[in-house]
Amino acid sequence: MNESTKKNSNKSIGAFGEEKVSEYLLAQHYEVIERNWRIREGEIDIVALSPKGVFSFIEVKTRSSIAFGHPFEAINNEKAHRMQRLALAWLATHKCFGCDYSIDVAAVLTAADGTFTIEYRAGVL
Repeated sequence: MNESTKKNSNKSIGAFGEEKVSEYLLAQHYEVIERNWRIREGEIDIVALSPKGVFSFIEVKTRSSIAFGHPFEAINNEKAHRMQRLALAWLATHKCFGCDYSIDVAAVLTAADGTFTIEYRAGVL
């Protein structure tokens, strides 16, 4: 597999995971407000509003195997703090300083047969 094919494969795996997490959130009565919100410092995969009125900023990690570790292992302190800065930037640009928010992560593991599992952790920071 060449580098370009690998990047496209990773993008489609990532898009699959984000779609499945969005569906999961909708089933939990969240409102998905935005996907792939991007500024120079980075990107928020999903911004959602909980039934309780709390904004959730969700990082989605999708893997087709755990050969290189569990998806949650990709979220280190630096990544978590970047997510917090991005969340604050989103709140500022949407004139929502002081709104309740949560930094959440979702791990999606896919299998070759098309099945998948989602692990969701709210309030990681």
